[in-house]
Amino acid sequence: MKDYIVGLGEILFDCLPEGKKLGGAPANFAYHVSNFGLEGIAVSAIGKDEDGLQIKAELQPRGLNFHLEEVDFPTGTVQVSLSGNGIPQYDICQGVAYDNIPWTPAIEEIAKNARGVCFGSLAQRNAVSRNTIYRFLDTMAPVGTMKVFDINLRQKWYSREVVEESLKRCNVLKLNDEEICTISDLLELGHIPAKPEGTPLQLVDFEDQCHAIMKKYDLQMLILTCGVHGSYVFCEDGRTSFQPTPKVEVADTVGAGDSFTASFIASLLKGMDISDAHKRAVDVSAFVCTQHGAMPKMPASLIK
Repeated sequence: MKDYIVGLGEILFDCLPEGKKLGGAPANFAYHVSNFGLEGIAVSAIGKDEDGLQIKAELQPRGLNFHLEEVDFPTGTVQVSLSGNGIPQYDICQGVAYDNIPWTPAIEEIAKNARGVCFGSLAQRNAVSRNTIYRFLDTMAPVGTMKVFDINLRQKWYSREVVEESLKRCNVLKLNDEEICTISDLLELGHIPAKPEGTPLQLVDFEDQCHAIMKKYDLQMLILTCGVHGSYVFCEDGRTSFQPTPKVEVADTVGAGDSFTASFIASLLKGMDISDAHKRAVDVSAFVCTQHGAMPKMPASLIK
């Protein structure tokens, strides 16, 4: 039996100012999980086009397992522009391959052999991929598997129904400080007042909402990242871990959150405790911020 750790959802090219870079949050997650010696695999769909061929050509030398269904839609692309602080802004194309991931016997077999999976909201904007994601989650073993909803809210591509159905199927939720405000309003868990730009949220601002989400959806963990202001991990047994964010020279932040999630989950699966896994996740994501693109070659010191 394979112990797959699956990145399920979008795979695409991020079209950055310096050129096209392979990306998509679930694929980024699978890549970084694989760096830790786990059986990472990216599951998605590509078009029967040059971009689809190029995605395969770029995945192979990275040593990442992948299962990409070929469909009659163009391979996904995202136009990415960067702010002065390296923060990405996304223009996401619609009607692309990852919107149309079919449920197939091969994907069903991966689900049956999955030890963990990470999925988000973007690939659920179309019913075809949304149904495949739900069937995948429902096919996984109900006990002893990690189902990580790395919510990744993008533009208008989410709804209360998608968020709630995903929360019902996951046992770990990952989101950032902007998303906790949006989700708290969306799920009517209490409004988090806006603060002046640059003012960090304090634990008191969002702790009640985090615990409410965990209790309502029976989550094992909730991971909250707050950019330069640090990150938190809330556990079902009441433990809370906080890590400050290291100061680094930022090239861009594309894929940094995905590397955080992957490093944290991989470290837990390798037997680390929560605080040590959290520290490693912070260090890995800080390194990714110093590189261009979402899948840089990782130094051995971070993944040993």
